[in-house]
Amino acid sequence: MTVWTRMAWTAPALALAACGGGNFRPVSDHPVRIGRPYTVRGVTYVPAADPHYDMLGYASWYGSESENRTANGERFRAKWITGAHVTLPLPSYVEVTSLDTGRAILVRVNDRGPFAGRGRIIDLSRGAAEELGIRTLGHAAVRVRLVDPPEKDRARLRKGKPARERPRLSETALANLRAQLAAATER
Repeated sequence: MTVWTRMAWTAPALALAACGGGNFRPVSDHPVRIGRPYTVRGVTYVPAADPHYDMLGYASWYGSESENRTANGERFRAKWITGAHVTLPLPSYVEVTSLDTGRAILVRVNDRGPFAGRGRIIDLSRGAAEELGIRTLGHAAVRVRLVDPPEKDRARLRKGKPARERPRLSETALANLRAQLAAATER
């Protein structure tokens, strides 16, 4: 086979390979991006590093956007344990705790949202909502804390797998968090 014949066969094969991969960024923890301020529906959000992020509010979930691009350029996969946050750096890792059950999971934040308001502080992928046990609820009261998990857990989440099981919160701690959320929503 001549060089010209090989090139004639190779060029179309390379073009097809490029189409199959899409224009998505590989799943990686580097670089971490904070991003510039942005406006959605008249509200301006200012992304920032916040190593002490620990909030109470509500989580909702999304999944019909499967195969779309996330805010950090990765392919959105609804079954993976991922989430969206309006200001945390991308990617970030958070511990999301259901205030109904005390169950906690690690979530890799790789997208922006939620933009629905009503006290929502995180959007979870369908897989994360199932893992936390809130998928059938639509939305639920949660605590979201920025964490720095071990590399083993990060690697599992980067591959779409759940991280190791987290300890459940005690009923006393849950009651305290529920009371704090109730007091905050009464204001």
